[in-house]
Amino acid sequence: MTSLTPAAHASGVDCSLTTLPVSGPTGGTATVSGQLCKPAGANPGSIQLLVHGGTYNRAYWDLPGVPESYSYQRNMAREGRATFAVDRLGTGASTRPLSLPMLISVEARSLHEVVQHLRAGRVGGTAYEKVVIVGHSVGSGIVAQEAATYHDVDGVVLSGMTHMPAVPVLALGAGLGLQPVFLDNLLATLGSDPLYFTTRPGARAGLFYAMDDAEQLVVNADEATKDQVSVPGMGTVAVFGIVLPTTYGIDVPVFQAVGTQDVLFCGLLALRDCSNAANLRAQEAVYYRPEAQLETYVLPGAGHSLALHRNAEDYRDATRAWLSSKFGM
Repeated sequence: MTSLTPAAHASGVDCSLTTLPVSGPTGGTATVSGQLCKPAGANPGSIQLLVHGGTYNRAYWDLPGVPESYSYQRNMAREGRATFAVDRLGTGASTRPLSLPMLISVEARSLHEVVQHLRAGRVGGTAYEKVVIVGHSVGSGIVAQEAATYHDVDGVVLSGMTHMPAVPVLALGAGLGLQPVFLDNLLATLGSDPLYFTTRPGARAGLFYAMDDAEQLVVNADEATKDQVSVPGMGTVAVFGIVLPTTYGIDVPVFQAVGTQDVLFCGLLALRDCSNAANLRAQEAVYYRPEAQLETYVLPGAGHSLALHRNAEDYRDATRAWLSSKFGM
């Protein structure tokens, strides 16, 4: 059964919360919560399914306590587009299973089921004819697995990832920047599962931002809404969703976006030149089949969480241009 409750209304934008049933990691039923945002008084026949990264929840796409100009969801709605941002299993208002079984296959299956709900009209009352799935960071790895496994979406957007991450930086960031959730003052109430981790206080700026292109207000709001990530899940996503060419199984158009200053996926230690879109495409194209029609984009000056930088509007504009050219949405 789907439940629908109002979340917010701003001039020109309607947002509401929906809870959907999905399969649990070890059987039974779990739930995925998400926020639908659309133009006020209208519901387009196409939608973007937004999937956040590790230690985030759906707030990545509509961060509270900061100017609305940082909201991917509300900006898209004002431009006539619908989005549905989910809390992945284990985060936000969704079911929080034990961390151990939260592998990439489980997460991909739950997103596949959400896609079916969207197409069946169980979110906002519209049976969406076109669904484009959009990921960020760890979410991009899960999105790639979903699209390559189930072939149920019309297009794929991957952000905050390449196939050659900066392994030394990732290892150092994990060692110094992460801690078990039960040790975190903000999230300790979530439980004592030792394999759910989050970022240490103050670590998000260095891991996820290029501060020359970011506001401290946004970093503070990011810290206040941070969430947990399953260590076993993150490991399987890193191997099977990002490093290995899972993306070669995607047979629909793909748009891949990164920030030029993403310390986790760009630069010398990542063996990737993210200085411009052409260079990035030349390095990444081998991981995709021709049907993906790979297009790439780099956001100048932005770090890992490119949707939360000062010039994020440029990234959204590029995404919209791609959506219009490929799907008329």
